[in-house]
Amino acid sequence: MKLDGKQIIHSNRRNVWKQLNDPVVLQECIPGCKEFTGSVDEGFQAVVTQKIGPVKATFRSTISLSDIDPGNSYTIIGEGKGGAAGFARGSVRIALNDVPDGTELTYDADAKIGGKLAQLGSRLVRGVAKKLSAQFFKRFSELVENNQDGNNTS
Repeated sequence: MKLDGKQIIHSNRRNVWKQLNDPVVLQECIPGCKEFTGSVDEGFQAVVTQKIGPVKATFRSTISLSDIDPGNSYTIIGEGKGGAAGFARGSVRIALNDVPDGTELTYDADAKIGGKLAQLGSRLVRGVAKKLSAQFFKRFSELVENNQDGNNTS
């Protein structure tokens, strides 16, 4: 499954980059995220609970970053295991560019799912994935725009 999109964030690129790498900010932005720990250097671990159609599961995920171009872009590689519900794995390429209104964040994701999740049908899963992505970027934009100095105060 492929997803892509962009979001204009009314803040400078340095601040957006800093907050894209802040585990506290990310935990607050990821829908259903109960835990988010780790660092850019060592990787992150997350616990996320989601309901997709009739399937509700808690995913324990590992996340690493690669192809890091500080202040500009990176690739997120992740895998989440949800027990009997199945698994999700994939990668997301994130890039930042200066625009007159602040920073344009673009993303290009490729994900695979298995188990009960895969049995739900691609239309349902894709719809939920788009909705969760929109929620993440809306919340992320709000947090960054309200925290222009880059210090997490939420």
